[in-house]
Amino acid sequence: MCQLSDKSITCDDGWVTSFRALSVLVLAGSLVAQTHSRADQFRRATALEDLGRRLFFDARLSASGRMSCATCHDPHVAYGPPNGLAVQPGGRRAVPSLRYLQSIPQFTEHYYDSESHGDESVDNGPTGGLGWDGRFDRGRTQARAPLFSPFEMANENEAALLRRARAAGYPQPFQTLLEAIEVFEQTPSAFYPYSSRYDAWLSGKGTLSERELRGFRLFTDPDKGNCARCHIATKAPNGALPQFTDYGLIALGVPRNRDLPANMPDLGLCGPDRTDFKGRAEYCGRFMTPTLRNVATRGAFFHNGVVHTLRDAVRFYVERDSRPEKWYPGRKYDDLPPEYAANVETGAPFGPKPALTDSEIDDVVAFLETLTDSDVRTK
Repeated sequence: MCQLSDKSITCDDGWVTSFRALSVLVLAGSLVAQTHSRADQFRRATALEDLGRRLFFDARLSASGRMSCATCHDPHVAYGPPNGLAVQPGGRRAVPSLRYLQSIPQFTEHYYDSESHGDESVDNGPTGGLGWDGRFDRGRTQARAPLFSPFEMANENEAALLRRARAAGYPQPFQTLLEAIEVFEQTPSAFYPYSSRYDAWLSGKGTLSERELRGFRLFTDPDKGNCARCHIATKAPNGALPQFTDYGLIALGVPRNRDLPANMPDLGLCGPDRTDFKGRAEYCGRFMTPTLRNVATRGAFFHNGVVHTLRDAVRFYVERDSRPEKWYPGRKYDDLPPEYAANVETGAPFGPKPALTDSEIDDVVAFLETLTDSDVRTK
């Protein structure tokens, strides 16, 4: 039996402890429990990462037995497309890189960001989400789409996928398989290594050439390239390295790619793949602003892959309005119905006069090449 006093607990067997000592014991027990919990969480995360890695590269999860996630998202090119095709076989849009997606906010129609714009009252419009139209709310949701797309991995339904997974040696439930892919795609060393020459320079551990520095200045100059307005190039106030995107969805009016099997207008945020904004005319033609990290490894640019060199991608911004005949065989903004033309972005560098000379375009390209991670560096 124990008796309670103002400052301690005394028991018949002679055991005495103060409230202070008891609180320490309770806290120690809590810390032990938390340590065990964190250790368990770490072990589970490690197991999920390993499972997700195996799933990502396993073509046996597809109906054909020949396509895996890595078929279109090749780690040798920053988990982007392995070739210069506008779209990969079976696809309708260009394949984006899976790197540097860890900070993308969930989609919202009205995004207020005081950190980057200095005024939390500013509505930055539709922002966030995964995919060109931002319709996926998280990695496991995005991973589900190609698994069941009839043009990609072509699983008929969940039961069919599970049969293939079981045959390939994966006994886990369906949701665990998706979670594992999502966890793998958050692996820092693989998906956000920050190992580019630009990162080294930004951290004071490397140098850039004079041409690359000129390109950086043009990239960030609001009266020249003005690229950093959407492709943020400087550290955040909290010291976080830049992602080279503001995650916004905007309309650029890129030319229609008539080489695509599905030669039809793609309206992005308002359809056809995304349906919750169908009929919202003010959003038609908007697509996600992708990160420019590792952009020099790509062989197709914009949502429809209509441009095939980085220099031409930069040149499009400079010449879309100053030399439209070069980009559009007929009507300007020919992949967008005329009634949505007012949605197209018109701020610098767009305009009737070229914002950059040919030499300055080369400088910007030289700067963009510094954004390539060391494990995929090609130049």
